Amino acid sequence: MTTEAAANRQSGDCAGEASTGFGAKLAGKYMTFKLSEEQYGLEILKVREIIGLMEVTRVPRTPEFIRGVINLRGKVIPVIDLRLKFGMGKTENTDQTVIIVVQYDADGTDLTMGVLVDEVLEVLNIAANWIEPPPNFGGGSDDSDFILGVGKVDARVVFLMDINRVLSSEETTKLVSAAQAT
Repeated sequence: MTTEAAANRQSGDCAGEASTGFGAKLAGKYMTFKLSEEQYGLEILKVREIIGLMEVTRVPRTPEFIRGVINLRGKVIPVIDLRLKFGMGKTENTDQTVIIVVQYDADGTDLTMGVLVDEVLEVLNIAANWIEPPPNFGGGSDDSDFILGVGKVDARVVFLMDINRVLSSEETTKLVSAAQAT
């Protein structure tokens, strides 16, 4: 294997390999980040920017995972704590804690929100043959339907997320209401 081929394989760029099967529709670039010791990936096209931790204003009577809102260049943006949403306990503020600003389609409306995470890692190009379907935990629960697939990168496992499915329709409505309440 040439040095260039080895470097491409290391970075996950396997464009020359067949991209058929389950992973073909999910292959691409992902912004990876940590929550606790777990790694997640967001489709890079959904990420607008990464900002350092700033003061988040709590909005009364909102679910605990909605940390509040921030004023980002004159626009009020709701911020959710993914650790709380996933039942992992509140994100502790460290020098690595950041807010990933994402934009996605919520029932036909563009929604911009901040996602509080422990640490941003890197942008990975995950090839189709490195992606498997999410494990079936039984019970038919929708609690993990936001996981599109599982990327296998080196010896790591990266849960590939669909940001559109992290919040239910009802939670999205509460999030929009929280942003408008300020």
